[in-house]
Amino acid sequence: MRVPDTERDTHFMALALAAAREAQAAGEVPVGAVVVRDNQVIATGFNQPISKHDPSAHAEMNALRTAAHILSNYRLPGCELYVTLEPCLMCAGAMMHARIARVVFGAYDPKTGVGGSVFNAFSNPQLNHHTQISGGVRSTECAQLLSGFFADKRRALRDARPSKS
Repeated sequence: MRVPDTERDTHFMALALAAAREAQAAGEVPVGAVVVRDNQVIATGFNQPISKHDPSAHAEMNALRTAAHILSNYRLPGCELYVTLEPCLMCAGAMMHARIARVVFGAYDPKTGVGGSVFNAFSNPQLNHHTQISGGVRSTECAQLLSGFFADKRRALRDARPSKS
């Protein structure tokens, strides 16, 4: 599933990383997504489940919702989705229902990723739509953004504890 980064994939992943930084600035887990069709950005999204009080407000879901609204169609054939973190099962299902042609992700998620880490939801031959998936594009940068965010959160929690004297 890992493919060499192309200049095109690197470019669109940079835009997804910019969206992830928006999530981070808002206090959300820094994941960003971009929907592309014919080399044009249709929509972007970033994680917002905390601020929206919505467990489905993942970066991918937000980008898919916006793209569907812009294109006036719940189906997004010919579209690609770039996301900084390997999709979860909920997002993978939405991508397949939207008929996304290709998903490109950055960091692998060994705990909840269904683009090959835990299992590959996209490769099930019983499903009627098959989305191509590629992982690891700008993976180091995507992973460092996430690990830095969680390290900062842990540090803040430690600093907030009363000291033992």
